Amino acid sequence: MSAVLSPEPLTKDAFAPFGDVIEMAGAHHYPINQGTTERYHNLANVDVASQDGQPLISIFRGQPRPMPIELVLMERHPLGTQAFYPLQDRDWLLVVSVASDPRDIDGLRAFRATGVQGVNYARNVWHHPLLVLEPDSDFLIVDRGGPGDNLEEVLLPEGVTLEAGQSA
Repeated sequence: MSAVLSPEPLTKDAFAPFGDVIEMAGAHHYPINQGTTERYHNLANVDVASQDGQPLISIFRGQPRPMPIELVLMERHPLGTQAFYPLQDRDWLLVVSVASDPRDIDGLRAFRATGVQGVNYARNVWHHPLLVLEPDSDFLIVDRGGPGDNLEEVLLPEGVTLEAGQSA
C-alpha cells in the first residue's frame, strides 16, 4: 500500500475538526499594560484537567526528516490537548487523520503552516509527531502533565510519504 500526501495551506476552517490554529491574524486583541502591549486573546482551547492533570510548557527542537518524508506513525493524547507554536518564522508541516483508525491512509490529511501559525491538537486527534523543514526548529509546546497514560501510538502501513509542498 502506498500513498503520497501533498500539504494544503493551514487555515482555521480546514483545521477546525482537529483543534485550533493559533495565529494573530483575525484574533481578538486589545491593548494592555498602559497601551504598551497588544494582547491577542484566547487563541486556543487548552484542555489538560482530566485525572488531576496540569499544564506543562516545554520547548521542542525539531530536525528535518529526509525528503520525501516517510510517515511511520501517528499519535494521539486522550487526556489533554497539545499545542505547538513555532519560535522562528519557518514553515512546517503537520499530518492529521479524519479516520478513527489512522492506519486508514485515505483519512490522512496534510497541512503546511507558516512560521507564524501554531496548532492546538484537540484531545484524541491522531497526528504525526513534529515535522520541520529546517534544522534546529524550536517550538513552544503546551500540553498535559500528570497521572494517566496520555500517549497512544499506531504504526502506519509502509509506503506513506509526504511531500514538502509549496510555501504557505
